Amino acid sequence: MKFTLFIWRQRNRGDRGRFVKYELNDADPGMSFLEMLDFLNQRLIERGEEPVAFEHDCREGICGCCGMVVNGFPHGPEKGTTVCQLYLRHFQEGAHIHIEPWRSRVFPVIKDLVVDRSVLDRMMRAGGFISVPTGSAPEANTVPVPKEAAEVAMDAAACIGCGACVAACPNGAAALFVSARLGHLGLLPQGQPERERRAKAMIRRMDREGFGACGNHRECEAVCPKRISIRFIARANRDFLKAFFVHPGKA
Repeated sequence: MKFTLFIWRQRNRGDRGRFVKYELNDADPGMSFLEMLDFLNQRLIERGEEPVAFEHDCREGICGCCGMVVNGFPHGPEKGTTVCQLYLRHFQEGAHIHIEPWRSRVFPVIKDLVVDRSVLDRMMRAGGFISVPTGSAPEANTVPVPKEAAEVAMDAAACIGCGACVAACPNGAAALFVSARLGHLGLLPQGQPERERRAKAMIRRMDREGFGACGNHRECEAVCPKRISIRFIARANRDFLKAFFVHPGKA
């Protein structure tokens, strides 16, 4: 297959960056998108050129590292997939493909397609924990969990922290990411003691980090590779408001 690639190249945070055109004439339709970038990089190295920097780890849609924007869509035009699960057979022969990093002021570009997403870790540190002792694995029936609560909690836990929701949101909001984390911990019995305080701490941290406000555009839901529902945002907002009555004055 033949493709014309326009890839964002940026040496560092201080560089303005630009799109660079590459012609790919012998790509296999069975290649994943990351395999295609590997293929291109091998060609660049053979020519003595700088390879394209991009982030990856598991290549199985689990780690969330491989986030990039493909033809204007975070993770590409296919629904419910990460870039590493996107295959060249999904594109037409001779297609022009634009590849760029997440576009958000909270995700500064490190190099080429790699961005700094440590802000997501800082929000998790603000409240993403439970105080229930863990130790060894408890007996399965020690803490009964209703089936519905367990299923919804697992839906929220599917979030891989890739940041696509932020990159897609017109306001640059992280509401879907934060609410998924809050939903995961807040729906289970072990997460109840800090439920409201956790919501207050993480949402306040989100605001301090410079994310925009959620406008219910639902772009986050549309591009989420794990199809997480914006219903979790409503749940997080309820916990946040409740926190001011249950824990007034506390983080």
